[in-house]
Amino acid sequence: MSGFEGSYLGANDRISDAAIMECKICWTPYDPAQGDDFRQVLPGTPFSALPEDWHCPNCDAPKAQFMVREDPGAPALIEQRRIDALADRLVADFREVWHAKMRDVPLVNKALSVEAVGFRAHQGRVLGVLVSPWFMNLIELPAEGEDWSALTPGAKENITFPSGTYEFIHNTREMVGGYKACSLFSPMGEFQTQMQAVDVARAVMAELFKEENRAETDRAGEIRAGREAEAAAAAQADAAAEEGGAAPTRRQLISAGLAETREEAPE
Repeated sequence: MSGFEGSYLGANDRISDAAIMECKICWTPYDPAQGDDFRQVLPGTPFSALPEDWHCPNCDAPKAQFMVREDPGAPALIEQRRIDALADRLVADFREVWHAKMRDVPLVNKALSVEAVGFRAHQGRVLGVLVSPWFMNLIELPAEGEDWSALTPGAKENITFPSGTYEFIHNTREMVGGYKACSLFSPMGEFQTQMQAVDVARAVMAELFKEENRAETDRAGEIRAGREAEAAAAAQADAAAEEGGAAPTRRQLISAGLAETREEAPE
């Protein structure tokens, strides 16, 4: 059966996992909360996860000919697309920096690449971790309609999360515009693989929102002290690298300023 306007036609990017679909031939609904007893599809199975040979249990119409009846998850899907677009611009901007300026800098870790990790909405703004061969930063981007183009590069600001208060530095980039960055790791020599760096970035995003970490982090003095202890941190990192590059501990992830910055690198 050929497709026509309004049909699903495999457009998974246009529906959320909560979408309730409806057959355009006989109006039989598919509700992911209920699944499909006829085909032994378990409750909680999104329409997009149904087998390609799944058909309407009433009239045998193909999956492609279903249409959206209602989609409670649509607003979240639209918001996530916006967030993904911002993260993609951030990655593109720093990939350009990597190819244009940083490839031959001795401190870079060529086992790594530029990647956005865990970007999500937080209090109307966008928050996530940017991994690169020369730094890992917690990044905050402006809310929709908010203009940060006038931020003063190098200006500092303390931002509070459930786990504590952390120091962010203002900056601007051509593609991204204004953004705020909290240094997690720089340089990145202690990471053996991209997967290890991404795992640490995901852990940061999880620990950042845990209130039980506040006792370790909610002290502005500790933020400054952590940065002043860069020599000791460098020695510890070198020792860890010699022992096989052990992953950072939770305290290293969520402590004074989130990490002990050892050497400033171009960002």
